[in-house]
Amino acid sequence: MLATSPAFKQNATEALGNPSLQKALHRTRPQSSGKRAAAVAALPEFERLRDIGRDIKDHTLAHLDFYLETYADNVERAGGHVHWCSSADDARDAVLQICRRADARTVTKGKSMVSEELAINEHLEKHGITPIETDLGEYILQIRGEPPSHIIGPAFHLNREDWEESFRKVHTDLPADRVFHERRDIMTEARVLLREKFLAADVGITGANFLIAESGSSVIVTNEGNGDLTQTLPRVHIVLASIEKVVPTLEDATSLLRLLARSATGQDFSVYTTFSTGGRRPGDLDGPEEYHVVLVDNGRSGMVGTEFHDMLRCIRCAACMNHCPVYFAVGGHSYGWVYPGPMGSVLTPALIGIDKAANLPNASTFCGKCEGVCPVKIPLPKLMRHWREREFERHLTPAIARANLGLWAWFARRPALYRLATRAAAVGLGLMGGKRGRFTKLPFAGSWTDGRDLPAPEGDTFFARYAHAQRKAKP
Repeated sequence: MLATSPAFKQNATEALGNPSLQKALHRTRPQSSGKRAAAVAALPEFERLRDIGRDIKDHTLAHLDFYLETYADNVERAGGHVHWCSSADDARDAVLQICRRADARTVTKGKSMVSEELAINEHLEKHGITPIETDLGEYILQIRGEPPSHIIGPAFHLNREDWEESFRKVHTDLPADRVFHERRDIMTEARVLLREKFLAADVGITGANFLIAESGSSVIVTNEGNGDLTQTLPRVHIVLASIEKVVPTLEDATSLLRLLARSATGQDFSVYTTFSTGGRRPGDLDGPEEYHVVLVDNGRSGMVGTEFHDMLRCIRCAACMNHCPVYFAVGGHSYGWVYPGPMGSVLTPALIGIDKAANLPNASTFCGKCEGVCPVKIPLPKLMRHWREREFERHLTPAIARANLGLWAWFARRPALYRLATRAAAVGLGLMGGKRGRFTKLPFAGSWTDGRDLPAPEGDTFFARYAHAQRKAKP
């Protein structure tokens, strides 16, 4: 996927002016946060479970090499094959070679963000293999030629009229005058068309929410039956997963599953939770003849032991973006790569470089809500601050911002002068604000006043008020 993260500000401006996108975001925001809140309130031990989830992931990451090797041994013991891929190119080549050995012409896919990261669809198409997205949201995006805008609801940015328009445009073999009375009609049309694809596919590709080391099993959670059909009907099943998805035991996986659905969609559990271990065994009625796991690093091992280590705890629930005021103002496409929202603002610079993604850690109000709802307690604002520090150290910050920070630092190192200057500025701006108490236009503050008023200071500075309060508090 081509990264447009350097153009975040331009992307955001266009998103704010897009009425269709704003309609979709306005509709989905209260549903996302409200459902999670209800699910959490119904589970008294949820906060304790967050601690358990954090500790499971921390323990696994501290012994990542051991658990990955254990997982790989157990996959092979169950008759599967593991492909170790350090880079995106390695992973793409591994998937292509498996498909070629299977003489595949079509490949069905379940929703997989790591496949978006690796641009698997484009790679397969380039080599004459047709990938077919089977998740309903991913399917509509594929026929529209768009990337996902959300990691669990990839078509968050679309409205019902967008779906109907696209289906009429692409499904030309169906009656042009058919009527979509409700959303169920859209799902029915997609289901009928996809069913023949499931039956014809030579290879099925799924992601993995978790990889269980003790059994060599992969776990996927879905609210549609497409995930199961993708991994049981084709002759070959490929699990495409990044290395941090491994957990030690089945018990650990189930603990994290209790967090995942509640944080993501407000469900106790997703409709389908499917465990796969190897290919079809003698006596099995269904299942693939071959089972492959493509384990992807692609920059993640470089995060281990660094200040961004905690980001590897992420279980891809999207709770952070579902509560983020920036995400719900500009949508996922504004972030310019696979992973949007607060988690993307930390993960994207780690995977494609801070030079390409420097805008993202700055796209935050730092309200802290993302950390407050994260099921594994990732300190996202802290990690974004670390990226801001890296940005500044590498002189990627705009020159005017660096100059202003330098001016502020010069005053801050001279406390008496700083307090004198801030008091003078507060008094002056207070007088200039007049009776209205706010500015609609102000020199050097156009980025603010172009979109909102700037309140005029009232009274004295914080330092002066604090000193006064301290004096009054003394006996």
